[in-house]
Amino acid sequence: MKYFFHIAYDGSKYSGWQWQPNSFSVQGVIEQKLEKIFKEKITVFGCGRTDKGVHAAQYFFHIDVRKEFHFDLKYVLKKHLPPTISLFNIISFENRQHARYDAKKRTYDYFFHTIPDPFLDKYSSLFDEEALDLDLMTSATMLLLKYSDFRGFCLQPDSHNHTVCKVFKCGLIANENQTRIQFTITGDRFLKGMVRILISMLLKIGKKEMNLENFESLLKNPRNGFNLKPAPPNGLYLSKVEYDYLKLDNQSIFFKRLLINADS
Repeated sequence: MKYFFHIAYDGSKYSGWQWQPNSFSVQGVIEQKLEKIFKEKITVFGCGRTDKGVHAAQYFFHIDVRKEFHFDLKYVLKKHLPPTISLFNIISFENRQHARYDAKKRTYDYFFHTIPDPFLDKYSSLFDEEALDLDLMTSATMLLLKYSDFRGFCLQPDSHNHTVCKVFKCGLIANENQTRIQFTITGDRFLKGMVRILISMLLKIGKKEMNLENFESLLKNPRNGFNLKPAPPNGLYLSKVEYDYLKLDNQSIFFKRLLINADS
């Protein structure tokens, strides 16, 4: 039997989603808890990877269980998981569904603010900039829809089979005072560090350290590395994962409170 798990996690203290030797990963924690429950090694298959310090407001993983069990898995697992990982749903399947390979679209949101705020800093990135040209930044986001090879926006391009990604939609929204800003991007896949590198590029455009022509030239002619430091991870969230056969809304109350309305 195959089970899909719908979760969210605070990535602040984790080395990322994926298990690695001598690291504290979300996958590693979940596999440890499941092994205690089932009394055997359980392999967890995630819908994708998130880097160190990146959050997931919506995330799916699946497991394959060989033996029938007769207990409330959702109740038991919730008791075992740390406060940094929340379990919302468990869905059983009998077919060959796969949490990673069947995902059709993924959405990331990046939140940043321009005025110091001790209550935001853990979950939104501070960029102490007095005036960003949001119109220019928005124009730059629209250029992402025209191109598909994001090799130059990847920390480790050779670690991927290819660097082609389809961006379905993206954009910026700010509050009335333009002190809180949200970048949203939806695509079929994302490369390592891609969204955080894009944020760094958008900030250079907003500060008029780069013009739109130069930005587009980097999209037209993909190449390795801009020697650009990615934006900090604390403002980045995997916020939606879409499947043809599974329609579940993001259930993170805190994430929904972070979302920016024009009058917030």
